[in-house]
Parts: sequence; C-alpha cells; structure tokens
Amino acid sequence: MKPLLFTNVRLIDPKSGLDKLGCLLVKEGKIAAVDLPETEKPPEECEFIDGQGAVLCPGLVDMRVTVGEPGYEYRETIATAAEASAAGGITTMAILPNSKPAIDNPALVTLLKAKGEETHSVNILPYGALSVGCEGKEMAEIGLLHEAGAIAFTDGNKALENTRLMMLIMAYARGYNCLVVQHPEDPSLARNGSATRGELATKLGLPSIPAAAEAIMIARDLRLAELTGCRLHFGHISTAEGLELIRQAKAKGLPISCDTAPVYFDLNEEAIGDFRTYAKLSPPLRSEEDRQAVCQALADGTIDAIASDHLPRDVDDKRLPFAEAAAGGTGLVTLLSVTLLRVKEGNLSLSDALSLLTYRPAALLDQHFGTLNIGADADLCLFDPDQTWLVEAGKLPGRAQNTPFDNRELPGIVLGTWKSGRRVYTRQSS
Repeated sequence: MKPLLFTNVRLIDPKSGLDKLGCLLVKEGKIAAVDLPETEKPPEECEFIDGQGAVLCPGLVDMRVTVGEPGYEYRETIATAAEASAAGGITTMAILPNSKPAIDNPALVTLLKAKGEETHSVNILPYGALSVGCEGKEMAEIGLLHEAGAIAFTDGNKALENTRLMMLIMAYARGYNCLVVQHPEDPSLARNGSATRGELATKLGLPSIPAAAEAIMIARDLRLAELTGCRLHFGHISTAEGLELIRQAKAKGLPISCDTAPVYFDLNEEAIGDFRTYAKLSPPLRSEEDRQAVCQALADGTIDAIASDHLPRDVDDKRLPFAEAAAGGTGLVTLLSVTLLRVKEGNLSLSDALSLLTYRPAALLDQHFGTLNIGADADLCLFDPDQTWLVEAGKLPGRAQNTPFDNRELPGIVLGTWKSGRRVYTRQSS
C-alpha cells in the first residue's frame, strides 16, 4: 500500500479539538502524521489527494444498524449495507441482533465479524441479544457472547417487557461491565400501534401509541439501573418527556446514555401525510414540540450520539395500508447529511455534530474508532458540507431504498471514504 497524503483539507477531529486547514499522511493503513513540517518531504511514491478545502474527518461510527443477514437477505445483506455505509462516510457499524436466527449464539457473533472483514470497507461490531431469540422470555448467554466479541446487549427494536427478567439481566451484565441497550417503548401500550396518539392519528383513523410509552419504559429502567449499577443506554429517543427523565438521571450521576436518529430531529408526525408508509417508523414520528426538544437535547449534551437507526424493508413490506406496513427506514446514506442540517440551522457546530457521529458513539461501545490520532487506523471521510444532493428512493447505494427523506435536497456530499487507508468509496461526478 502506497503512502497517502491528503493536502488542502479542513481537518476536524472532535476528540482532540482539531479544526484547521492542513494535511494528513497515511502509511500502511495508519495515520502517520497530521500536518507535515515544511522541511519534511513526503515519502517516495506517495499518492496525493487534493481536498480542495473539503472536510477530512474520522470515518463515522454508526451505533444502531439493522441488516437482513442472516435470515432476511432479501432486505439487506452485510455486503449491500457496507456499500451504503461507504457512500455515507461510515466505516464502523454496530449491528443489532434482530436477525433470523437472532444473535444469541457466540458463533453468530464470530460470523458477523468475519462478514465485515470480508467487505474490506467497514468494521462490524455485533450486539448480542439480551434474551434468547430476542423474545424477552429467557436471558441469553451474555457471558459467552461477551467473550466472543459482542460489544453490548440489546433486543434491538424490541423492548424487554418483563421487569424481573430485565433486572436479572442488568445485574448479570454489571458483573461484566457490559452496556445494556433498551428500545424505550412500553410494549403493552405500543402493541399494534402505528402513529403517535393525537389529533393527526385520530384524523387518519390510525391505531395509535401514546408518546408516554417511551417515558414509562425509561422511568422503569432508570430505577433498575439505580438498583443494579448497570450501564444503561436508550436508543432512538424521540420525546421531550423521555429526554427530561434522562437529563435528571444524568444529574444524579447514574451511568446512563442515549442516542437519537436523524428522523426524530428533522421530521415530525406530519411527514406521514396521506398514509406515507416510508415515514412509518418505530418509535413513530412525534409532535413538533417533541422534535424541538430533541434538537435542544442535542445542543445541551443530553443526547450522547446520533445513529442512523437503519432498518431496511422490502418494497412489499411498505406497499401495504399504513397500519399493516412494516415500520422502519433506511439511514446509512443520509446520516451525515441530515445531521448537517442541525449545523446549517445553528443548533450545533460542525465539530460538535461530528463528535456525535464519531468518537462519542465509539466511546459508548468501548471502541477506539472515530479519531485522527497518530497511529489510529486510517478510517476517513472526506466531504463537502456546502454541496447538496437529492435523495431519490430507488437510486440509493445498497439494497434497501425505504427512505423517509425521499425527494429531499440535503447538504453534505461525501467525496470519498477510506478504510485502513484503502479507498472504498469515490463520489461519481454527475
């Protein structure tokens, strides 16, 4: 592998506070230098990339991704998800265990990691299931899964309903210092619902879910975290009430963290429009007041990370009456761009926005990714924050096309992505 020198780039590394125009040298897949002294010559046979002022940052770390493999390959495979992630500047994906079979077996953890290595373009970090089959009835083999390389434990897009079982799992996970990740939605209140309870759901005649279903589950699990001392993370937070509970728990010093997804700070329930199934998500889109609360929580630090919440669905999963259609939206290709809207609107600085997409999610998962430190893997994203592109379902990289951002013009064109110094994505000129 030839040495690689990026020149004329805006280097942004939120972990170290770096934000300056300069250059970056890659040798043997590792970051070798940030800004060469003028007296030092580049290595022989060095490949030069003139960034023309574009941003060069660590490859993005997406801590909440569902793929179809194993069991639902017709929706998405690891290979097709890797294609989409590279186009979105993502070099690390944490994979939820809701496959068929569920990732409740150490051999499946090993398999997923190997599948990621085969792509040569993305790090795959498998979650282990909290319960056998993600069915919420019996604790999974958390110790063995942890030894096999599971980076945290969750039932993915299913909330674990049994309070006693959740307490036992959290106490057990505490012994391994493992992170437990919960889908914060009371199942008994959410079952068969498809939209947030309120005027719009009533007008459309849709079975609804009260927004309080989120806060109710959060309140229960915060108490369990206090009892057990377990590290607890809530995925895709979407309501003001839920965020306030997390804010209070953090103030008390509990080991609590949370993420949200771009849909919850960019869209509100009006996006379901005339039964638009691409905007049917789990949890469902919320009120404008809740959306504003999520934006505020990003700005004040209550939210620790932004994840794509990528949930691929087949066309036939969505081409149904709204109440019957499957919930979920793709998010890998749009993760960076929709986050940049918060920068454009003044909620976040560019460095703060990138921190939520790089080292902060990596740190939550006890990983070293998401930095431009010398000696780190050269997992890199080069993007122009000022250029825009049109989201077109049916033309996105990867297999899944069910995007709630269809026909939106978004900022931030990814020009190139590198995994361990090897270029894995190049923006094709239009």
